[in-house]
Amino acid sequence: MTTMTITEASRAGLSSLVASAEAGNDVPLSRHGRVVAEVVSAEEIAGLRRDRDTLRDAALVMARFATDSGVRTDLDQAMEFFGFTRAELEAEIAADISAGRA
Repeated sequence: MTTMTITEASRAGLSSLVASAEAGNDVPLSRHGRVVAEVVSAEEIAGLRRDRDTLRDAALVMARFATDSGVRTDLDQAMEFFGFTRAELEAEIAADISAGRA
């Protein structure tokens, strides 16, 4: 993979860079000797995004396993904690529905 300066990439033209990326040849672009961007195919980006999402999901699962105490709170316990009864919540939902808010 050959790195191109921004000036070289400008001279080569956008269509040349895109054609190279479509052919599977990523094109790193440098400014002042440091890679600052890379032209890659849409397929490559889609794969990277899928991988990122998979890694994020895996991290969430691992965090859940690491922090899960196994203690669960059911809805009635949560309502009681916040000072609500099931009847009050059902009445509020019914009022919202009849007023067209839900």
